[in-house]
Amino acid sequence: MSIPRQQAVIGLTGRSGSGKTHLMARLLPALRARGLSVSTIKHTHHHIDIDKPGKDSFIHRQAGACEVMLVTPDRWVLQHTQPEPSLRDVLGRMAPVDLVIIEGFHASIPAALEVYRPEVGKEPLFKTQTNILAVATTTPSAVPSSLLTLDLDNTDAIAEFILKNSCSVQLI
Repeated sequence: MSIPRQQAVIGLTGRSGSGKTHLMARLLPALRARGLSVSTIKHTHHHIDIDKPGKDSFIHRQAGACEVMLVTPDRWVLQHTQPEPSLRDVLGRMAPVDLVIIEGFHASIPAALEVYRPEVGKEPLFKTQTNILAVATTTPSAVPSSLLTLDLDNTDAIAEFILKNSCSVQLI
């Protein structure tokens, strides 16, 4: 029987090309430097396959294995052949850490920071999503004054915001 636990999470959301991955690459070292253990979840709507045809793990999966674990000296990957799990299910499978930053799962994240750059030419998510607490942007004037605006280039300020505004998700 699993013991329920809490996991601190925050979403990092934004349209494709807005700079989420670049910000994530800056945030992770900044948060780690504060002594935090941090994991990430990246959700995509695209179909991908990390396996390669002809490799043993590919053959195992093609032959009907429900799960295939590939283990190397420095990492492991567990592949499932089943419908997409919920965010709560995915979080429940991860080892506990101080914080999980989630990119994707837009509607499931209780609290998120949007990365928004008007020059990308795409509509911001803050117009339709109610879970966005603040916007990290290069153009503060493009964001309504009702939303907290952060300088997209100020990694430390964004890290502080994340530490103060992550929320707990109950996991089973």
